[in-house]
Amino acid sequence: MPTFRPFRDKRRIGPVSIATYQDGRGRTRHVAACSAPGCGFSADYDDRSAAELAANTHRCA
Repeated sequence: MPTFRPFRDKRRIGPVSIATYQDGRGRTRHVAACSAPGCGFSADYDDRSAAELAANTHRCA
């Protein structure tokens, strides 16, 4: 059964949402995910700045 891990420190840059969460090993991770229909972009990062850079440079196809 998966563990419920709430996201915190949420921010939105264009269609991309950025959030911080704790992974299964207790590490702080950052995720960037595009909410545009049919895009499917999402990625995990170690640094918040890397997630923000991905959000700023992401372009949907």
